[in-house]
Amino acid sequence: MTTPQPPSFPPHRPRRGPNAEEGDGRTAGHVPVVAHGANDGRHEAGHGHGAGDHGHGAGGGHGAGGGHGHSHAHGPAAPVSRHLRKVIAAILIPFAAAVLVGLAVLWPGGAPPHERTGVGFDRQTQQATVTKVVELSCQSVNASGGTPTGDTSTAEGSSAVQQAKGECKRATIRVDTGDDKGRTFEEIVQPDQSRQLHEGQEVVVAYEPSAPKDLQYSVTDINRRLPLALLAGIFALAVVVVGRLRGLMALVSLALSFLLLNFFILPAILQGSNPLVVAVIGSSAIMLIALYLCHGLSARTSVAVLGTLISLLLIGVLGSLFIGWAALTGNTDDNTGLIHGLYPSIDMSGLLLAGVIIGSLGVLDDVTVTQTSAVWELHEANPTMGWRGLYRAGIRIGRDHIASVVNTLVLAYAGAALPLLLLFSIAQSGVGTVANSELVAEEIVRTLVGSIGLVASVPVTTALAALVVSADRPAQGAAPAAGSTAAAGTGAPARGGRGRRRKR
Repeated sequence: MTTPQPPSFPPHRPRRGPNAEEGDGRTAGHVPVVAHGANDGRHEAGHGHGAGDHGHGAGGGHGAGGGHGHSHAHGPAAPVSRHLRKVIAAILIPFAAAVLVGLAVLWPGGAPPHERTGVGFDRQTQQATVTKVVELSCQSVNASGGTPTGDTSTAEGSSAVQQAKGECKRATIRVDTGDDKGRTFEEIVQPDQSRQLHEGQEVVVAYEPSAPKDLQYSVTDINRRLPLALLAGIFALAVVVVGRLRGLMALVSLALSFLLLNFFILPAILQGSNPLVVAVIGSSAIMLIALYLCHGLSARTSVAVLGTLISLLLIGVLGSLFIGWAALTGNTDDNTGLIHGLYPSIDMSGLLLAGVIIGSLGVLDDVTVTQTSAVWELHEANPTMGWRGLYRAGIRIGRDHIASVVNTLVLAYAGAALPLLLLFSIAQSGVGTVANSELVAEEIVRTLVGSIGLVASVPVTTALAALVVSADRPAQGAAPAAGSTAAAGTGAPARGGRGRRRKR
């Protein structure tokens, strides 16, 4: 079968109106390509005679309009117009200004002073080095002297036997910092101690000035600065090598987040400011810095900021409601008890809620940025898709994200509370008894409130991104519409959005 060859100038078809239906992927109102010749390749898609320019009229003459030119439509148009950017700015600029005002009003002058109690972390510490370790019989150094005759099946009895018959160590430690630099003291290390000392090891020692001189210093921990610094360096190198400039910006934002945490959030809470207000302002500042610094000042990032903000508000409302309803005090262990003892004015339940908000922020950033980027990329792939189609496609991506993020959050909290869960398992307590205890109930409320906020952030952010990316695009049909009107006024029919397909 012989394929008929097209004429050098194709026959002119009746032109369609300006409201012609989109069917070939081009934006309605754009003039399609008229191919001169079968396969000459001179005119590509999106490069044709625009309405109002010099074009081929119905009888082969000049169309309506005086100027001769070509309209170029390479790739999708900018998805967000200047008007919509102004709307987003009108929302976010007052919010950012309110955050700055809150930082200025609540900014502390530093943590308030107090007399050290010598309990827990509230001790004076110095750096020291183990200079000598000598093994000796535990019986010669323990005060009890005789061999114990109690039940050795218990932990206490087994420890007593080891201390009586085992080999102990006498460690000589030299203080390396502080007013007593160069001073040495000795410490006996029992064989059943979990922390054993060896010569040359760097340690942290606690100083108690009111104790007798021989007992003023004691080893409290191991100096882990070198391995931690090395691990941090490897992490930073990996982030920069893989993420390049974006990774470097992420590290800068991480450093700024720690500065805000150490110089604003913690001291402001210690000075008596409302922990919830401080957490909201501090988290908002961290969110603005991290998102805009890592992802740029754009409408896409602004949508992620709005989605994160709405989700944080939801977490704050739910957390406040259920922490009060479940009568959670936030004072459940030695550390919180010490904080309450040193600073009785601190609202411990508010501190618990502040921890929920700050802990959820990092995961929220990931969810909102991912969902916003997904919707933007879907729009770039198919610019003709409306906001409903974008939302449906984006929420399908978000469902996978929800499953992984919620599982991650629950496992993170379970991992942190694993020793506590082991204690309840040893005690053979029922699930109801374990869940009802305040120590576990705090973690349950923290996990579920944060998870609800994460789940809600997916549809909220997806809907915002779909509306923004599709609602207010820059006007593309203005020139064609004007050309069509002029053509209608001169009796020439207007060309629609569906053009003649080129021969393959």
